[in-house]
Amino acid sequence: MIRDTSHQDAVIAPKAGHAIKRRALMIAGAVGAAALCFALFSSWRSSEASVSAARVRVAEVSRGTLVRDASVNGRVVAAVSPTLYAKASSTVNLKVAAGDTVKKDQVLAVLESPDLADVLKRETSTYEGLKAEVARQQILSRKQKLLAQKEADTAEIERLSAQRTLERYDSVAQVGVIAKIDYQKAKDALQSAEIRAKHAAQAAALEGDDVQLALKTKINELERAKLSMQEAQRRVDELTVRAPVDGFIGTLNVQNRMVVAANAPLMTLVDLSRLEIEVEVPETYVADMGLGMNAEITLPSGTATGKLSALSPEVVKNMVLARVRFDGEQPKGLRQSQRVTARLLIEEKPNVLMLPRGPFVEQDGGRYAYVVRDGIATRTPITMGATSVSAVEIVSGLKQGDKVVVAGTDAFNNATRVSINQ
Repeated sequence: MIRDTSHQDAVIAPKAGHAIKRRALMIAGAVGAAALCFALFSSWRSSEASVSAARVRVAEVSRGTLVRDASVNGRVVAAVSPTLYAKASSTVNLKVAAGDTVKKDQVLAVLESPDLADVLKRETSTYEGLKAEVARQQILSRKQKLLAQKEADTAEIERLSAQRTLERYDSVAQVGVIAKIDYQKAKDALQSAEIRAKHAAQAAALEGDDVQLALKTKINELERAKLSMQEAQRRVDELTVRAPVDGFIGTLNVQNRMVVAANAPLMTLVDLSRLEIEVEVPETYVADMGLGMNAEITLPSGTATGKLSALSPEVVKNMVLARVRFDGEQPKGLRQSQRVTARLLIEEKPNVLMLPRGPFVEQDGGRYAYVVRDGIATRTPITMGATSVSAVEIVSGLKQGDKVVVAGTDAFNNATRVSINQ
């Protein structure tokens, strides 16, 4: 038989006052529990509603730098996508198809316009006729100058002859060989010859000016005809449609051998070497935006940066179109009309109180927030400043370290105090 340890046990008598102490501890615990229950009950009674903590999201007010931004949707577009037009009523002979890759100055289409061809022939004929008239006028001018010079030279010879006759009379007049009247006639003849020579020289000069002016007039007519011919030639040359840039044919607006009117669109050329992002910006952000503003573009291959390069002055369906140009080298793998998202960085505000953005911003116009203290969310008036995609600025009503319900306040029904149950 195996003995147990009962013979080793001994009864120990409790010390004096132990029971009283134990009873006091039990009473104190009961009083504490009752006080806690009373406090919780009082808080529950003072609150107008009760919401589970799992249904709300609480964030802490912090101080930092708020980056004002706007998240927008956009698509990839070609910065250069010219549309080519018909320069005149003509028949189209297409040399390319939609989607073809083309090089600069490559022939894309040839337009047939009999009217422009006839105009060119007529202007060319007019130019050639005027060219012959100018040549004829040059010959006539030289001929008229020679005739005028001939008359001037003849008058000069007559003057010299009269002068020599008078000189002979002067040598014999002193000895009385000739009559005095003959001597006077010789002097008059010299004066008459001098006058005729002078007038003939002036007439020759005027004749030269006249023929020069007539020739200049004909030359001007020839220049006008040449300009008209060149203009007609330019219009005919424009009937050969060439690619202004390297790219590919995006859209064909006509079919081969189609007759089109003047200024009708023929095709659109897309230059994929220069792509931009076209974004739709809500009109509420437009007042704070300006050219050169930084932007972050989210692409399938990563994130790229750019700058706002264009802003439309027109509002369409509460949206304003803007263009973002990439910084540096263009990202690889982009496609025309590819959908992307962008973040426009409007401004930075350092050292401000801010909260993570949530539905409370839109509720009550952002004028109230629920501040959580001891499990009770109290509706508190606040003033918000700048907002961004992820945070909002708190101007007044809150202080750093406050815990605020940023999501789930729609279940509070605008109650002043709401109990949040764990």
